[in-house]
Amino acid sequence: MWYTRAMNDAIRQVLKQALETKGMSQGELARVLGVPRPNITRALSGRSGEIPTLWVRMLETLDLELIAAPRVSQEKGGGGNEEH
Repeated sequence: MWYTRAMNDAIRQVLKQALETKGMSQGELARVLGVPRPNITRALSGRSGEIPTLWVRMLETLDLELIAAPRVSQEKGGGGNEEH
């Protein structure tokens, strides 16, 4: 499905740009996430980390698209982006 490939490629490109903007290497990202660096390399190169087809189909059916965008900064204690 061409849409799946385009969506995956677009997300990868945004992630690569964010790494560059933050001056962060793939190795540093891997350390922060607690995963081996080759996992990051495979995900960013397209050899793994595909968005599941079911998700793509749900998005298409609901006329939605998945995008990656910088998170809006919030002051400490502002909440909203905490992990649960």
